[in-house]
Amino acid sequence: MKNLVTVYLAIALLHSVPAKVQSQQIIIDPIDRVVGAGLMSRDATGNFNADSLLSRAELASLLVKTFDLDKRKTNQKPDIDLPDVAKSHWAYSAIQTVLKTGTMAGYRDGMFFPNQRVTRAEALAIFAQAYGVFQFPDTTISEILAKYPDAGEIPNWARKSMATALYEGFVNLEFGSNKINPLKPITRGDIAYALSKYLERQLRPTPFPFPDDRPPNRGAGRGKL
Repeated sequence: MKNLVTVYLAIALLHSVPAKVQSQQIIIDPIDRVVGAGLMSRDATGNFNADSLLSRAELASLLVKTFDLDKRKTNQKPDIDLPDVAKSHWAYSAIQTVLKTGTMAGYRDGMFFPNQRVTRAEALAIFAQAYGVFQFPDTTISEILAKYPDAGEIPNWARKSMATALYEGFVNLEFGSNKINPLKPITRGDIAYALSKYLERQLRPTPFPFPDDRPPNRGAGRGKL
């Protein structure tokens, strides 16, 4: 009889575990998530170097890898002549892809400036472009940005894309102040956070703000900057 009671108690405990576990979200470190997904890596010593600044070439490479930009039809165009990016450059293919797909743009005289640092506003707006920009009405964009004290520093051309990035949770805000810091250079840690949230959104999409409209597929490209 005692053994039977023990079995019943064990079964009851097993049945209670899933409900308890399901009520708690497993917190995964953004760096561990993106490294595990093969999107970014640590150096030979095992350090991620989260505070290191991201270059335009590194951003291009991450965008191609994350969003499979090389598989888009627009990538079939002939290569673009870039005076400052030789064919031997490690990111040549990725840079060509982001230019052909319109995900990133070059500068004057056909230059790309692969080693140039990128601001948070620029990088996150470009990230949203690759992900697909929600075609929010201007009033909704203003409502989203109004929550952040330094949103006025976001360049006008980036407002719509940044509204998407903020709505989807891709932006790691300054703790305690809720600041975006749009004009600061973006770090590896910043982009790892955005990538981690993107991976999370593939499993748990955010609700679309307009219930009467059909939301476009996430990650498929929703609009231009």
